[in-house]
Amino acid sequence: MSEREEFLAWVKSALYEAELALHNGDAAPRRALWSRNEPVSVLGAWRNANGQEELDALFAALGRSFSDCTAYAFELQAYDVLGDMAYTAGLEHTSTSVDGKPRTYTLRATQVYRREDGAWRVAHRHGDTVTD
Repeated sequence: MSEREEFLAWVKSALYEAELALHNGDAAPRRALWSRNEPVSVLGAWRNANGQEELDALFAALGRSFSDCTAYAFELQAYDVLGDMAYTAGLEHTSTSVDGKPRTYTLRATQVYRREDGAWRVAHRHGDTVTD
């Protein structure tokens, strides 16, 4: 399996499962996949974060607000691996409850990854809402 194929398999398994868990109210799997090294950042659809402390607060708040995910799909549009760095760009289609109210939305999401101690870790995320 090539380096790109291994990365894509990780995106489609561990990363997908972590995002699904987050949308069901469990932020721990997402946090586990994020780098513990600086810099880390989120330019989010609802809230931004810069650094470990803000990242922890953001993911905890998201975990508290999401529940009852009925659908989550990541439509990958582009990705690449360049040594110990990688990126993904795509659309996240989600149906979940936000603060107890059912919602369906699509986010454009771009993430940057670093390989740390042989494992892929997210270092940056940019997400924004797709509008018609």
